[in-house]
This record gives sequence, structure tokens and C-alpha cells, in this order.
Amino acid sequence: MRDLVARAYETLDGWLALGHETRATPLAWFVRARATPQVYDANFAARVRAETAAEIEVVLAELDRVFEGLDHRQVWWDRDMPQPFEARLVLDGWRLQSDLVVQVLEGRLARHGAAVEIRPAESDADWRAIEELQWLEHQEEVTRGFHPAWEREITRQLVAAKRAKAPGVRYFLARVDGCDGAFFSSWPGENGVGQVEDLFTRSELRGRGIATALLAACVDDARARGAGPVLIAARVDDTPKEMYASLGFRPLCVRRSYLRLCA
Repeated sequence: MRDLVARAYETLDGWLALGHETRATPLAWFVRARATPQVYDANFAARVRAETAAEIEVVLAELDRVFEGLDHRQVWWDRDMPQPFEARLVLDGWRLQSDLVVQVLEGRLARHGAAVEIRPAESDADWRAIEELQWLEHQEEVTRGFHPAWEREITRQLVAAKRAKAPGVRYFLARVDGCDGAFFSSWPGENGVGQVEDLFTRSELRGRGIATALLAACVDDARARGAGPVLIAARVDDTPKEMYASLGFRPLCVRRSYLRLCA
């Protein structure tokens, strides 16, 4: 089980880093996406191993150097982050966020959802459809209190950061009633543990088995490309985690980050 959890964190970090610049040091791993500077999950540090006071200062200084000019600093937590480093972030006023539960599917899905047209996102038109759906999702998240108001430019950058992950990550669209009504993605990972991510369905189409059909298609795609166990992450304060559990995903670990906004 410890091995599966360790590989899960590798996959979670790896999915975020795909398509972006990466630099590993003995004390931390840095990911930078210069084309999408407003996307927190494309500009971050992870796998921090700084423990002594001197090591912690080195990492904090490197964060400011690597992300100079950006309006944020973000560090992803994992189970091997030394507690003195995490305590320093708390002392310095970094905000704990992105509280997620990570669930894993090791067998088959309990069901496969509706029969809908699902296709990979390949053309510019496909990606414009994903951007429109992502914009709807962002507006909904604001309404539900998950985020402050979004600018459309942030949505554009988020979708550009997703597209940069191709061909490793494959995005899929579900077409329903003549329009693209949902999207999702799959990645087989690099260590045998895959990930499916970014599930969204238009509100008026929910409850028809579309999300489940996309989930099944993406799990199948990840496994066809080499994954065994497949991860999915969900907000701890939202309901999708219960749907995933009903489909056979079991809880594996937690996912969170620390954020500091720059003046």
C-alpha cells in the first residue's frame, strides 16, 4: 500500500507538470509554464525535502527566483514533505488550499453509463468547445463559492495549459443532443498508475449517465496505454467523490497545496 501511495503522488505531480518546464534539485521540484503564468497548477513547486533551517531558506529563495514576476507561489504537499518545512509555510502565512481526496480504481467500474458519442479532442474547434465548457464550469464554481470571480483570460490560459499536455494526456468530448456537453481526460502515468481528471458536464445534461460514460471511456484509454490502478481526485466539500465511490473508486490519500499571493 505504501508503494501505491508513493506512486500515486508521482502521478499526481506528473500530470500537473506535463507540457511545462521542469527542474529538479535535491531539495525540491519546480514546474514553470511561461505561456500561462496565471495558472497556479502550471507554476508550482512539489516534492520538497528541505528539513534544516538552511535548506528551507534555500528552497524559499529558489521559489522567489524561479517564479519571479508571478502573482503567486504554490507548493504541493506530499507525505514525505518534512514537517519543519510545512511549519515554516504556516508560520509565514501561506494559505492551505486544494483540499482533495484521491480515490483509486484497481478493478472494473461498477457501471459504464449511457451510450453517447465520445471523441478525442484533436482540432482547434474541439478545444474551443472545451474552453466554452470550462468557462461554464468556472462560472458555476463562482456561484457555489469555490472561487472568486474568474476573468475569461484565466480560463483561456487554463485550457491552453491542458492542451500543452498532449499527447500524453488525452481529452475527450461527449456530444449530446447535437452539442458538446461534457469533457474529461486520461493519462496512463509513467509508473503504472494512471489518472483521469477534469470531469465536467453541462448542468442541464446531468443525471443521464454522460459523466459515467466519459469516466469509463477515459479509464479504458488509460489502461489501454499501460495503466493498472487509475486515480481520480475530488473536492472534499463536494459530491462527486460519492459518485466515484459508487463506481468502485476507493479512498487512497489526500492532496493539498499551500499558496502565497504576492503583493
